[in-house]
Amino acid sequence: MRRFNLAVLAALTLSAGLTAAPAQAQPGHHTPAGARHALGIDHCAAGVCHFDVPPGTYDVRVLLGGDDASSTAVTGETRRSLLPETPAAPGERIARSFTVDVRTPEGEPTGPDGSPGLDLVLGGAAPALADIRVTTARHARQIFLVGDSTVCDQPGAPYSGWGQQLPQYLRAGVSVANYADSGESTVSYLGNPQLWGTVRPLIRPGDLVLIQLAHNDKTTDEPTYRTNLESLVDGVRAQGGRPVLVTPIVRRWFNADGTLDNDTALLVNGLGVNHPAVIRSVAAERGVPLIDLTARTKALVESLGVEASKSIYLYNENKDNTHTSVHGATVYAGLVRDELIALRLVPAALVRV
Repeated sequence: MRRFNLAVLAALTLSAGLTAAPAQAQPGHHTPAGARHALGIDHCAAGVCHFDVPPGTYDVRVLLGGDDASSTAVTGETRRSLLPETPAAPGERIARSFTVDVRTPEGEPTGPDGSPGLDLVLGGAAPALADIRVTTARHARQIFLVGDSTVCDQPGAPYSGWGQQLPQYLRAGVSVANYADSGESTVSYLGNPQLWGTVRPLIRPGDLVLIQLAHNDKTTDEPTYRTNLESLVDGVRAQGGRPVLVTPIVRRWFNADGTLDNDTALLVNGLGVNHPAVIRSVAAERGVPLIDLTARTKALVESLGVEASKSIYLYNENKDNTHTSVHGATVYAGLVRDELIALRLVPAALVRV
């Protein structure tokens, strides 16, 4: 886990035209002096914006565009994609808004703290920022993510979890609190106070909690795995939250006939535990919404075939058939977005399509 380095980002990010207004703290957090009103563009330089705010949930409104044609994306904190690349014609100004979760640690829960406050970075082919305002989000919906390295906010390129790319698909009013952590199983996630012991008390009535844990349950027997999933579901519901079970993304492990119908690809562990099947069973028995990401990613990878699917994973870089590239994580986050709409878990008006 690498510390978010503003100096490096500033040097690497293209200079952008900057013109905007301190964010208030989340209710229940201390509001520092100078942060009682909207924070703006005077906190930005050389394509990087830093806002000295405490942990909480913040609405960000940007006005994109400049005198020349531009194309701007916004990332923040630990490489989270917060706004997809947005083109603007010469002289055009385009307003966009999103809601962002600011926490410590800012990335993986067991990683270092990272930089305090809110850090945003302009990217895209020709970034241009005319104005920006950061304010406390008063009535934001929260989506918590419980998962492993295929979901988490990965600290360094070329890795990316789908949870890291999900925020760009959500409009202002919905934030993603990604508490996925590399290397975690249902056993370790429940047992670590930095993980479930931290997440559960934060869940408020109505919050969504998406749970995808399977990749590291290699030695977990079926009764234990089932019990652990049920404990997570019950824990969310005890807080008034809404659990959503998510089957794991497939591993890119082809058979000779071009299918992924094998234990490695479909997350069947060495004890014969079929993780996706158990997740589907628990979802049905407990009346929990299910995002069958195993089925969705299997269909996609098989449709792409052996060669084209390499770009979804990190095969070309590291011969890695488990972890996704930024491109792959973005595609998979889009599948999750589609399921959130289809299951009516998030109002369509709050989702970018």
